[in-house]
Amino acid sequence: MLTETLGPVLIANRGEIARRIIRTVKRMGLRAIAVHSEADADLPFVREADEAVQIGPANPAQSYLDAAKVLEAARATGAKAIHPGYGFLAENVAFARAVIEAGMTWIGPSPEAIDKMGDKINARNLMEAAGVPVAAGTREPVTDLSLALRAAETIGYPVMVKTAGGGGGIGMSVAHNEEGLAKAYEQAARAAARFSGGDALDGPAVLLERYIERARHVEVQILGLPGGKVVALGERDCSVQRRHQKVVEESPSPGITPELRERMLAAAVRAGEAVGYLGAGTVECLVDADKQDFVFLEMNTRLQVEHPVTELVTGADLVELQLRVAAGESPEVPAEPRGHAIEFRVYAEDPKRFFPGPGKITAWEEPVGDGVRVDSGYESGNTVTPFYDPLMAKLCVFGSDRAEALQKGRKAVAEFTVEGPKNNLPFCAELLENAEFVTGDYDTGLVARMRA
Repeated sequence: MLTETLGPVLIANRGEIARRIIRTVKRMGLRAIAVHSEADADLPFVREADEAVQIGPANPAQSYLDAAKVLEAARATGAKAIHPGYGFLAENVAFARAVIEAGMTWIGPSPEAIDKMGDKINARNLMEAAGVPVAAGTREPVTDLSLALRAAETIGYPVMVKTAGGGGGIGMSVAHNEEGLAKAYEQAARAAARFSGGDALDGPAVLLERYIERARHVEVQILGLPGGKVVALGERDCSVQRRHQKVVEESPSPGITPELRERMLAAAVRAGEAVGYLGAGTVECLVDADKQDFVFLEMNTRLQVEHPVTELVTGADLVELQLRVAAGESPEVPAEPRGHAIEFRVYAEDPKRFFPGPGKITAWEEPVGDGVRVDSGYESGNTVTPFYDPLMAKLCVFGSDRAEALQKGRKAVAEFTVEGPKNNLPFCAELLENAEFVTGDYDTGLVARMRA
């Protein structure tokens, strides 16, 4: 049935996530088709696919973000389904609709669900109506500074200012007073204008929310099944961040009580049910570490970068679950999570200031061993170009408990050799000796304190 419904599968992405999806697609007996830019022609995912199509130059706007070229490649190769991975076109409503209208299977939630959760203001209002806790904040887009100042007076400082659309922490900043709000608002407004394709600051879609001073970023993996049932597959802690972007994730979160965990899982299920969610998705929350309470942050209607930690503690293959759900099946849901997993994102970046550091890889040796998993997009001889996110690999470790996972993490980080481009493996080693991280009593301000 899967071969008739889904095969061949075109993967509309690149690097480590394309390689990871290809692995599962081929294991399930389906043909895997890759698309790639000119700059990525020598990367492993292109070689490992059953077929690969070059769709344009390095500039992502002319290749990976060009929906027409991706669809053209799908038609030319006879693809029956498209898996978008994450980033690029993964949460593009128009692209999802175009795939379906072309008679192909979209491996993701419905375009309607993507649309509802793509706007953060609409999403928080919908979640509030569904009984999911939300932070005090604006319920309509804030379109000028005077409105932002009035909203902040009502919400109370400090406030988090961010774009209503987009993700990855772009445009987010905290304001502690009116002067700070003016700067934060301008930053978010410019990001909103870029996200919407505009170049003016009039009418940007900006959102203000009460800022939690000592917050943990915890997310719940959900899976929507045919027929409307939504299940939760545990949670992940994503609090190790630089510039509001994740660097290290782990499951389960060491900073929450079992009672809080159960409340979060139940709320995530309600969130998925409220939008009729189908397939794999993530409900992100902010946890007040002192009060042991949480609020809804946003919902990501796609596979997450950090999905391997959930796979390690549940034994599930989330890509396989996505494929089976997209084919109309109701796959068996994994049992309760067990053990502890940690993921380290290995970036081509300066380990002190975290600026991108692209370059040719002259040596690449991945660690191996029991409980060690590496999802990589590169190998020795490849070049990390400046055109895309500098993520080179995800180093994941699994242990029977957190202490064992930490010990395996130290060994694996020390054994991972990357030469050529700058990389953040020294930062990962430093983190593994940091007292806050080791005890598990940390929050989203940890990296900033390490670099203060």
